[in-house]
Amino acid sequence: MLHNDPLDQWELIINEVNKTDVPLECIKKIVIKLSGNKQRTINIHTLLKQGMELEEIEHMVTRTFQELDAEIRDVDFVVDIKSVAALVQPETDKILGKL
Repeated sequence: MLHNDPLDQWELIINEVNKTDVPLECIKKIVIKLSGNKQRTINIHTLLKQGMELEEIEHMVTRTFQELDAEIRDVDFVVDIKSVAALVQPETDKILGKL
């Protein structure tokens, strides 16, 4: 089913992508579910707005996963659909423009 809103179309596409293949700058937040019904959230979007560099965020995320490794039960990545669309749409337009 096609939607009129381009962001809706991108959401359908993104839902089919393996989230581990998504660049960090395309992730809004990471929700780490821990044992004992606890969770830790890393809000990438907020950290970027506060001026933190992607490399710093990547180190922080890696360190957090290492520190919590024994307690981690599940991890959810909340994808920033607007960022993904902004990265991919120009290339898609180039490819489709050649058809």
